[in-house]
Amino acid sequence: MGLPDGFLWGGALAANQAEGAWNEGGRGPAVSDVSKYRPNVDPREYAVHHQHTLESIAAAMADDDIAFFPKRRGIDFYHRYREDLALFAEMGFSVLRVSIAWSRLYPTGEEFEPNEEGIAFYLDLFTEMRRLGIRPLVTLSHYDPPLALALKNNAWVDRSTIALFERFSRTCFERFGHLVDLWLSFNEIDGIIRHPFTSGGIIDETVEGSLEQACYTALHHQFVASASVTKMLHEMWPESEMGCMLTMLTTYPNTCHPDDVAATQAKERLLYLCTDVQAGGAYPRLALKALEAKGITIPFAEGDVELLREHPVDYISFSYYMTLTESVRPDAERTPGNTVLGVKNPFLPSSEWGWQIDPVGLRISLIDLYDRYGKPLFIVENGLGMRDELTDDGRIHDPYRIDYFRSHFAEMIRAVDEGVELRGYTSWAPIDIISASSSQISKRYGFIHVDQDDLGNGTGERRRKDSFFWYQKVIASNGADLA
Repeated sequence: MGLPDGFLWGGALAANQAEGAWNEGGRGPAVSDVSKYRPNVDPREYAVHHQHTLESIAAAMADDDIAFFPKRRGIDFYHRYREDLALFAEMGFSVLRVSIAWSRLYPTGEEFEPNEEGIAFYLDLFTEMRRLGIRPLVTLSHYDPPLALALKNNAWVDRSTIALFERFSRTCFERFGHLVDLWLSFNEIDGIIRHPFTSGGIIDETVEGSLEQACYTALHHQFVASASVTKMLHEMWPESEMGCMLTMLTTYPNTCHPDDVAATQAKERLLYLCTDVQAGGAYPRLALKALEAKGITIPFAEGDVELLREHPVDYISFSYYMTLTESVRPDAERTPGNTVLGVKNPFLPSSEWGWQIDPVGLRISLIDLYDRYGKPLFIVENGLGMRDELTDDGRIHDPYRIDYFRSHFAEMIRAVDEGVELRGYTSWAPIDIISASSSQISKRYGFIHVDQDDLGNGTGERRRKDSFFWYQKVIASNGADLA
């Protein structure tokens, strides 16, 4: 028993959090470039602080600052990727998840021909990965639509964005398809409901009607785009595979009170909506009824139903960081998670950022997803954000990170032993990068330390943490040695 031969081990990065070089190589501005450093935001105010106005966007773009707009600088992966890939290869990676910055290929999203400097960068990146024996797993859209599309027509709210994304995707398949055979269409596609600007380029003040309706309109357009590019990929590269990605927010009833159970059931119905559509090929009737009760309509156009039904994804990937609970009690204590708030679980410990640590929840999530869809699964994000301390001898001792991964890997393996078909695992993130939510680097996830503080001071030097050598051993043993 245990993980199968050929199991893919590695890590995951996003262009907007790692690359930097936001104004180099012909790249255009992305929505991530106006995300400001906000280390002390109350998680209850997360959605508010990730809204952007026309005034705030204009002010950000008039400012070349990279200290308080950290995603513009990332960790300079754009210039240092060879060094970083060598470290990943040293750990034994067989896969690395990365994303392609849409605005590095099409600066405004509307050009008819791609930016060849951007093409050259990703060709070099994927070629080097293949040389090192690292298989690219590539996300087409990871929280960085071109800013120009957001300013022009609220990006994904406008159906015309589908055709622009198809053009971008076709370029990616044509130019990189000989190097990449594993793709994801949208990162955490469900996130557009929680952070509309980050995921979909939606600017609240320019939305006609309700913001929630605009979010579901944009989400439907992303569903259609995902099915369309899945069809395109299969026609161009029949052996390649397209996956979807869900934010796995497994939720337990806070008590066995029937009202808490019913509230949890309703929450999970909308949680699974995205995979039901992308993997199952249709909107579930109960989910449609729940949206209808909220006054939300889905903007079906001719051919949408057939496209969704005939071109589902090949596999399901997901991020998993923590579980939540649900209660109908208005006074229930709430705690933050991955861009969400949930009722605190008294049986689980929490990280400094309030995210509750639940290894068993990973096994539960794997079994639920596989039982529901029967499609291969891929864990493409999982990890622990912590503050690391550099010792006098330049070392980083991080037993807390090792403990986190050890406990999660043990439950992952148990799920496989129970029959779950799991393709691989990519940690978030294998090297310290800029946080998606707070745009800080002091919330560190990596096995590799980057000498940079929250305002960008530092040499950028890479250092192996203790967890680097532990993960190296785990990979070499295909998960058999977690000691």
